[in-house]
Amino acid sequence: MIIGVPKEIKISENRVGLVESGVKAFVREGHKVLVEKDAGLGSGISNEVYERAGASVIASKKEVYEKSDMIIKVKEPLPEEYTMLRENQILYTYLHLAPEPVLTKALLDRKVKGVAYETIQLEDGSLPLLVPMSEVAGRMATQVGASFLQRDRGGKGILLGGVPGVKRGRVTILGGGVSGINAAKMAVGLGAQVTILDINPKRLEYLDDIFSNKVQTLFSNITNIEQSVPETDLLIGAVLVPGAKAPHLVTRDMIAQMEKGSVVVDIAVDQGGCIETCRPTSHKEPTFEVEGVIHYCVPNMPGVFSRTSTYALTNVTLKYGLMLANLGVEEACAKDKALYKGVNVYNGFVAYEQVARDLNLPYKPLKI
Repeated sequence: MIIGVPKEIKISENRVGLVESGVKAFVREGHKVLVEKDAGLGSGISNEVYERAGASVIASKKEVYEKSDMIIKVKEPLPEEYTMLRENQILYTYLHLAPEPVLTKALLDRKVKGVAYETIQLEDGSLPLLVPMSEVAGRMATQVGASFLQRDRGGKGILLGGVPGVKRGRVTILGGGVSGINAAKMAVGLGAQVTILDINPKRLEYLDDIFSNKVQTLFSNITNIEQSVPETDLLIGAVLVPGAKAPHLVTRDMIAQMEKGSVVVDIAVDQGGCIETCRPTSHKEPTFEVEGVIHYCVPNMPGVFSRTSTYALTNVTLKYGLMLANLGVEEACAKDKALYKGVNVYNGFVAYEQVARDLNLPYKPLKI
């Protein structure tokens, strides 16, 4: 099989779909790898490194798409890439289709076999290809949130850790999953006063156990959210429903009750966001204000920590990528239930039920 690795074109997206060790693994299995020229530079991987690993470096993005049986990316294709996709081509990347009707239609029209990193799910419910990027995004959320609390960046001038004799900053995290727990680790490390809300009582028990008395855990319901948001300096949205649009847990009215200069970071923005006032931004223009509250809503947060993120991503995507290349989508999915759940679009139909439901489209699962 011919594997194509195009250069990412989303704003400030410096990650790349495959590192040199991944190239070697595909070549060792008898596959050919085409890498678009300079695709890895943002992650510190030169064209020469790819060539030494056994890849062919191609100057044209269009040629990479035309010649490849499977495209390995990081982020979803953008409109200028839609026409490069072709029928039966495997697209293996983060897709986040639930809030993206235009992208979904393009993939359906092109009859692409779309396998989404974020919905490959193990029997225990974990999402192994989402974990490393969620870890990065969670840690980033606290880091960038703390920086925008600075007065010179429009914030209220709160230092999260405070100093002796002065109140610490207050951080509220919606969701105690991978992103949420990593955001909490950073916030606790900075000395902030941290509250985590989650709907899973067992998860709350786990969080209470590992953080001891360093965080407050609350069951996520409307009352607890309404009471927590107004007194928060930094609000982090870390809600995840696999493959689905994130529910809006925080309303505009709640945001309006926060103090001016408070900060919101919505990690869930790539799934539509869990905070009503959020909309996607970019690393070039990462923030906007609503009701005097700073909103940071960048969908590809890990893209600016590209070297760390790229290598962490290949560590988890390579296993399934090799299965797809060696066996094809159908046989690979027949042998691996987790990979089967990654198929979001197939032969012109939505093959993931939650995406079909959110976009009001026919659902036709892959038959294996």
